[in-house]
Amino acid sequence: MSLRIETLRGAALDAALDDVARLRIAVFRAWPYLYDGDLEYERGYMQVYRNSDRTILVGAFDGDRLVGAATGTPMTDHAQDFASAFEGSGYDLGEIFYCAESVLLPEYRGQGAGHRFFDLREQHARDLGAKYTAFCGVQRPLDHPMRPADYAPLDPFWRKRGYQPLEGVVAKFRWKDLGDEAQTEKPLQFWLREL
Repeated sequence: MSLRIETLRGAALDAALDDVARLRIAVFRAWPYLYDGDLEYERGYMQVYRNSDRTILVGAFDGDRLVGAATGTPMTDHAQDFASAFEGSGYDLGEIFYCAESVLLPEYRGQGAGHRFFDLREQHARDLGAKYTAFCGVQRPLDHPMRPADYAPLDPFWRKRGYQPLEGVVAKFRWKDLGDEAQTEKPLQFWLREL
């Protein structure tokens, strides 16, 4: 299967956001997120991308079907969500571009989309004058009962791209895990690289 990778902005970005929401729900159901998501919440979450003219959406397409997506905005567009995580870190949120979700359906993995997602977001960040790019990933206990025996973390991929975890820079978010009745708080570790 060959993928077409395309950068979307403006009306094309807006038109694709419901498909991005569906991808987030599908991909983040798997370990380690175990996200029990819904479209209504996702539409609210996606509003930040509609509100920022500095948003980038990189789409992976199989024909006309969106099968993967990666988003990003300047960190200041997400300041209310992440400001407390960066307190005392010495980093200025105004210098950081946030590489938000990166989701790809499993059957399309291994074709280079992950690298293209980062390449295009990092170039967009440079074009905007950002000094750093950052993202965060959920932290789960090694002995979590839903952890697959064959799970391979993405840490080696991220390190090869020049990212390092930022010690003590951890965001806290709430969502409902699969099988749970209520939302619980999860720690998300920030990773950063200099551009």
